[in-house]
Amino acid sequence: MTARAHRAALLLLGTALLAGCGQPVVLGEETLACERGDEGHPANGVVLMAQSVPSAGWVPCLEAMPLGWDLAGLEADETSARFWLDSDRDGVRALEVALTASCDTTAATEIPSEREGMRRWERVGQVSPRYVGTRYYVFAGGCVSVLFRLSGENRSEPLAVATQGIGAVTRDQVRAAVLDQTDGELQLDPPAGGR
Repeated sequence: MTARAHRAALLLLGTALLAGCGQPVVLGEETLACERGDEGHPANGVVLMAQSVPSAGWVPCLEAMPLGWDLAGLEADETSARFWLDSDRDGVRALEVALTASCDTTAATEIPSEREGMRRWERVGQVSPRYVGTRYYVFAGGCVSVLFRLSGENRSEPLAVATQGIGAVTRDQVRAAVLDQTDGELQLDPPAGGR
């Protein structure tokens, strides 16, 4: 299978997953990389997430994966997408990152955002014995929420993972990557009317 055919097959797999297979897909870290390969394109899992929320101007991805953390799964359907990270110290699904068209930030506190073009909100639900909370990044057409379920004693490392390890790429970057990887044969967003 040529590299071009392999990329097209992965994009078609993403479309098939969106078409109704609601089962979690467990993938490697490179599946959600913000940049991979010599071209620096977002990975195919990022494309799948972008297809799930067509209104989203930004799509979450992985910048770096610290030791002790693993990408444990990815789920996507027609309205949302999420991936989760397991930690050897903080447990299963210690961080869960979701992309949706909107978020309910009721009872959350707005704080200055470190991400240009995104407003940041935080809501803490529990402090002890586990730290449970949600961070929201709200932007045009979408929202990235990061749910924390931290069991370890040191909470600064997992919070740093959420701030620095989880990145975002623009929808335009994802769109350009799909066109480039398929030599213009496939598009991220099908034209109106399904043509």
